[in-house]
Amino acid sequence: MFKKSLAALAFAALLHFPLLAQNNATPTYRFSIDLGQVKDDKLQVTLITPDIKEDEVLYQMPKMVPGTYAVYDFGKFVSEFNAFDKKGKKLNVERLDQNTWKIKKANKLARLTYLVDDTWDTPKKEDIVFEPAATDIEAGKVFLINTHGFFGYFANRTKEPYQITVNKPEEFYGATPLRATSSTPTSDTYLLQNYNDLVDAPMLYSRPDTALLKVGNADVLVATYAAGGGARSKNLAQSIKPILEAQRVYLGGTLPVDKYAFLVYIDNKPNRTGSYGALEHSYSSVYYFPEMPPAMLAEQVRNISAHEFFHIVTPLNIHSEEIGNFDFSNPKMSKHLWLYEGVTEYFAHHVQVNQRLIELPEFLTETRNKIIASKQQYNDALAFTELSLGALDKHEKEYGNVYQKGALIGLALDIRLRELSGGKYGLINLMKDLSQTYGKDKSFKDEELFDKITALTYPEVRDFFRRYVEGTEALPYTELFKKVGITYQPTGTQKRISLGKPTLGYDQASGHLMVASVENLNAFGKQMGYKAGDQLWQINGEDLNLRNATDLINKHVTNASEGSPLAITVGRKDANGTVQPVVLKAPLTATDETVSHLLTADPKATLEQVALRQAWLYSVL
Repeated sequence: MFKKSLAALAFAALLHFPLLAQNNATPTYRFSIDLGQVKDDKLQVTLITPDIKEDEVLYQMPKMVPGTYAVYDFGKFVSEFNAFDKKGKKLNVERLDQNTWKIKKANKLARLTYLVDDTWDTPKKEDIVFEPAATDIEAGKVFLINTHGFFGYFANRTKEPYQITVNKPEEFYGATPLRATSSTPTSDTYLLQNYNDLVDAPMLYSRPDTALLKVGNADVLVATYAAGGGARSKNLAQSIKPILEAQRVYLGGTLPVDKYAFLVYIDNKPNRTGSYGALEHSYSSVYYFPEMPPAMLAEQVRNISAHEFFHIVTPLNIHSEEIGNFDFSNPKMSKHLWLYEGVTEYFAHHVQVNQRLIELPEFLTETRNKIIASKQQYNDALAFTELSLGALDKHEKEYGNVYQKGALIGLALDIRLRELSGGKYGLINLMKDLSQTYGKDKSFKDEELFDKITALTYPEVRDFFRRYVEGTEALPYTELFKKVGITYQPTGTQKRISLGKPTLGYDQASGHLMVASVENLNAFGKQMGYKAGDQLWQINGEDLNLRNATDLINKHVTNASEGSPLAITVGRKDANGTVQPVVLKAPLTATDETVSHLLTADPKATLEQVALRQAWLYSVL
């Protein structure tokens, strides 16, 4: 799962994809929903139940699902739960907790019905679900069917086949990584091998806006729902394709999946979580974004998809028993978030420098930002295995470090492997070997992974895990980067282009960012002429708001060339107290600033260091 803060910043019917090879097993569970029968933002779920021999049985909704790393208790959105025998007579049902119903005289059970309320507009703050993992029911418009929010299971019976029938308006298309076993203009039916596969298969039903890409051996579907209207998928597909092609080459020329689906929801109103991002699945990923300019949206989808798509490596083909045999009612965490999220995040950036989509300085800037975040925003001394095990409770606030220090652990391990192998073997090679050792249907034991990796690589690697992943030692950045001819400075001086260092705040009354203080202005800031109280309205003619501030500042300031003209329109009170537009102008000027965790290529690097750097950055499978 990848999350970003908003404040920080005609062939459609042929596109049903197979999640797995379909089997011919008779489904034990036969679910149906009707998208044309919405009442108060609720849908009725009907289950023709499997044979029950016991006198009592428990029906459950998931407490948590893989990839979310958060407990959501999806049963809290279920109401009017009823059980019936073959004659339509109600059976006695007792709700034991938010996610569990006890059905008595279960040996007579033939059918269940219940209502599911969407999570999108839940009135309780504590019930809010991060949108890519959420459900949205909007009659005649859109249905985001994250299957874990609609369909449950009987206790200890998650390994049996499921049939899902979705009745729909004729003009609607169901975007999903699944292939329908049968389909009509008003109905789709899907067959899945078990509950794990079901929750791994989200669905987005709306009027079709789709595009199809061919990436090596894989067909890639892009399906979009935009609340504000307009077709978006073609543009997004064109933006995503270069990074997907880069990942294909990076992984040896072929992908470990032959089909994949990107499901993108673009909202035109503020959301409840204040965040946007994506949730990965084995053969798909779900994205949620606010409305933004097309170029900016394409960039956001591209950047986040670089991470999510790499989950086709892990945990799809490399996972522990805690994931392979996921307990939806009493979830247990693995100690290896450094692998699932950290290595995935590292690959998402490494592939871009590897395939020359970015250059080394940009890659080092991203690495530096992760070092800063891991040390300033999180507890750098917390053992990473302990963080992983406590990510749901004790160390919940530290979870975000999996995308920071977790990625840095991947980087450090990659360089160490390249060093030990004389540049011939790196982290991507290790992931291939682990995929071949385990694969989709074989889980590793949590306690054995470090020893298995050591057996596949070098004895020294066990000491790396003992010190920096299981232990509390800080990653040795100076020593680490020196091996590849890069200088690491905990503090240093660097010429930087900025707004001029005004202290920014937020003016709630006007809804604008504002200059809270001018005490720390540098020479360029003084030249611009900021005044305390200025409301920031535009940068180079583009409207500035809380959502797009980071992107616009990066575009027009941070990533612009020195000497480029900068014009900032501010709202400033005149002598009468009326806020009037004032345009502040100056050519961008770089100034010397003291910075932390500086990374620069060493111009005096030895031939050996440069050779190892080349192997680290540019080797492929």
